[in-house]
Amino acid sequence: MNRELLKNNDSQMKQDFFDRVYKIVAKIPKGRVTTYGAIAEVCGIRSSARTVGWALNGAKMSGLPCHRVVNRNGVLTGKVHFGDIHLMEELLRSEGVEFDEKGCVIMKKYFWQPPMRNRKKKKV
Repeated sequence: MNRELLKNNDSQMKQDFFDRVYKIVAKIPKGRVTTYGAIAEVCGIRSSARTVGWALNGAKMSGLPCHRVVNRNGVLTGKVHFGDIHLMEELLRSEGVEFDEKGCVIMKKYFWQPPMRNRKKKKV
């Protein structure tokens, strides 16, 4: 294969992954949060939590509820991408999300598990 074909294929795969991320983020209910890792797992690449973060960073102005995605411990690791480091927390609090004494989302109460995609079974 030539390099250009590989480059185009990689670019298309990345865009497909990003599109799956955006579809999941759009479904996060108001007042709930999910994690980068949970989204990556539903997208089929469990080890791609950082790539989910990159996808969301590119969707800042999309209207998606990116503020509802936190790290696995409830830390607002994406807050620096909102222009105002307090905005992410303010948006979550306005939806009723509560935080512990360390400033982390109370994950046991507010975590939303994205539904797993239906995978087509291979015929034998």
